[in-house]
Amino acid sequence: MSYVDGFLLAVPRAKLSAYRALARKAGKIWMEYGALQYVECVEDDVQPGKSTSFPRAVKLKEDEVVVFSYIVYKSRAQRDRINKKVMADPRLAGMDPKTMPFDGKRMIWGGFKGIVEM
Repeated sequence: MSYVDGFLLAVPRAKLSAYRALARKAGKIWMEYGALQYVECVEDDVQPGKSTSFPRAVKLKEDEVVVFSYIVYKSRAQRDRINKKVMADPRLAGMDPKTMPFDGKRMIWGGFKGIVEM
């Protein structure tokens, strides 16, 4: 079974191109270090729910879109090794949270063990 890091965040519509450029750069680095798959998705059919939903989870504002992303690895051990290398990579060094094209305080993320894979 593979291991997956999942991410959910809100990106201002006006910064979606900047986010896409950052995601392409980051994705290349993750893949270079051994990730099996790197995927970034923008909302297409995402409705606000009455009690729970993707928009509610990220406290979506009117000028933002929901982005769902995931990275697939062979195992948790591989993920831990790859993430350590990615975080130390000079191509990502110096990224200031104040200039990121999204609010990192509203990003939701976590690691998941596979239980069904087809």
